Amino acid sequence: MCELLAPAGDLERLKIALLYGADAVYIGGKNYSLRANANNFSIEEIKEACEFAHSLNKKIYVTVNTLIKESEVKRVLEYITFLHKSGVDAVIMQDLGMINLVRKMFPNLEIHASTQFHNHNIEGLKYLKSIGVKRAVLARELSISEINNLDIDIEKEVFIHGALCVSYSGQC
Repeated sequence: MCELLAPAGDLERLKIALLYGADAVYIGGKNYSLRANANNFSIEEIKEACEFAHSLNKKIYVTVNTLIKESEVKRVLEYITFLHKSGVDAVIMQDLGMINLVRKMFPNLEIHASTQFHNHNIEGLKYLKSIGVKRAVLARELSISEINNLDIDIEKEVFIHGALCVSYSGQC
């Protein structure tokens, strides 16, 4: 199955993406998103985004892709509780410890492994699958033949446009 996933930095762009063909949109909240200098979505806007997307049978994925400090764990879990209750379809994460906690607290919340994992080989993908990750965002520098050789039953996401990392995915 192929899904057209687009980024959205605000509600206007989110609505345009979903109305004009995207199957899903990924967004960042005000905290715990690597796009810290972007406008990002407030709590209220995340709720509105979920309601709008779901009214069209489309999906919302939220990035929680920073590395989480010990002092932030409680607040991040509260945030993910909010995301889960709001109906977010998946969270995109890179922190292994937080993935473990989220899996335990919300076994039915879908987790995608962010490009910050530098997902580029079968062993890494096997590990992600074994810890309950449903989708891996593959490293941008992989060729089509390398992607085709990643023969493991985990959803794979690839960037087809706009790769901004100039060294290694998630490692720039």
